[in-house]
Amino acid sequence: MRKIFLIPNVITAFGLTCGLFVIFKTSLADPGRDLFSLVQASAILLLIAAIADLADGAVARLIKAESEFGGQFDSLSDSVTFGVAPPLLILKSLGGEDIGRLLTFFVIIAAMIYSLCGVLRLVRYNVRSKKVQDQGDEEVKRQEKRHFTGLPIPAAAAASVSAALILISPDIEGWLNLTASGRAMILIGVLLVLGYFMVSRWKFPSVHALHFRVPSFYLVFATGVVAVLFLYGILDFFAEAFFTITWLYLIIAWTLSIIRLIAGKRSKALADFEPDDHEE
Repeated sequence: MRKIFLIPNVITAFGLTCGLFVIFKTSLADPGRDLFSLVQASAILLLIAAIADLADGAVARLIKAESEFGGQFDSLSDSVTFGVAPPLLILKSLGGEDIGRLLTFFVIIAAMIYSLCGVLRLVRYNVRSKKVQDQGDEEVKRQEKRHFTGLPIPAAAAASVSAALILISPDIEGWLNLTASGRAMILIGVLLVLGYFMVSRWKFPSVHALHFRVPSFYLVFATGVVAVLFLYGILDFFAEAFFTITWLYLIIAWTLSIIRLIAGKRSKALADFEPDDHEE
């Protein structure tokens, strides 16, 4: 029986290993290696770690193996994999080019703010989850599963890394013709924006919020088409597909929240996306 309870923690450990490998490999990378291929390989590893992060919780609930140890281990793993590795990759994506002492200072500060906000996001999530569990309110639990308060750190990691990757993509770099300083300023803004939304009260949908009231045939057909396009994009246009998917999620969540704010609290439209206004 104990072996079964190890399964979720083994998956978490695998995700943590992916994050640690990205950190150490990036730190010791061969200066002569192609920068784009290094960041792309690291992005794929972080994407695998994000899938593992989804899987460990799902497996734990499925086999009823949830534990306090597992929850703490998962949060600590996320803080390293999605809180430290992404800003390190962003710093690496600048390629060691001279961007000036002042801009270097702001890049490092933005990276530290991102990591700090990520850790605070995880702490708040743990505190909130424990409070909801102690209260035992099924309706509140259902709402917590459907939406996240604050941008989840795996989504923030994906958005930040995809932004860094797209800026050094050979297909995009020549079209944008950005200098190292220009890329640095864009990435500073990306890190600060993502850091803010991680600790914000804005709502972001989870996979539990996906409900489609359409005939099964059309749903299966649409899923097949989307899967083909996704796999084709990942194989041949990874940087572009990764960036589009991650930032599309953010844009959709922001749009729904803005519509909710415009509609006002008296309206029932998109009530689930009403930003929280209470303190933990």
